[in-house]
Amino acid sequence: QVQLAESGGGLVQPGGSLRLSCAASGITFSRYAMSWYRQAPGQERELVAMISNINGVTSYADSVKGRFTISRDSNKNTVYLQMSSLKPEDTAVYYCNAMGSGRPLYHWGQGTQVTVSS
Repeated sequence: QVQLAESGGGLVQPGGSLRLSCAASGITFSRYAMSWYRQAPGQERELVAMISNINGVTSYADSVKGRFTISRDSNKNTVYLQMSSLKPEDTAVYYCNAMGSGRPLYHWGQGTQVTVSS
């Protein structure tokens, strides 16, 4: 059974930083590109960042380029999202998933709430 367990969210002031983690189990982690999505209230879930399983190539939504960094540790089956210079518009529930053919493959986990507010 595939499980995706996100953690690391919280309340942070504008300009602050957070590091999210996602532990994946039930999959052969090294076979998959991994991604972070987010969903703000009343909005659709959107892709934030993705990292290849082959060469570590990363891609980002324009809204987070230069502020967020995705990384992965195959020894720990974990993908990370380092977020800096956070803005109120980054407030959302953040989710991770494994990717196949450019699409998320598995049921979403519970996500982790990020709230950026003064």
